[in-house]
Amino acid sequence: MEEENKYCEHLNTKRFKTTKTKVCEECVKTGGKWIHLRLCQTCGVVLCCNSSQNQHAQKHFEATGHPVVTSILPKPWSKFAWCYIDKLKRSLV
Repeated sequence: MEEENKYCEHLNTKRFKTTKTKVCEECVKTGGKWIHLRLCQTCGVVLCCNSSQNQHAQKHFEATGHPVVTSILPKPWSKFAWCYIDKLKRSLV
């Protein structure tokens, strides 16, 4: 991963969307399983991470060009935003 202090216009925001959804919407449709979840900051869809078998968040970015996702994790100190375009991560703690 790249350094967090590099500039990324996609991560330059004070507010990120949140959700109460705790399932990968595509895995639910196909009977798949997920490891961690990501929230698309453009359209609000919740999808599985690249550690998951189906990598729905990555596929969503490739299909739509929506650049930023945030982690959906139970531990607040591990919250982050990720930009697929610039390959940069920003801590949300």
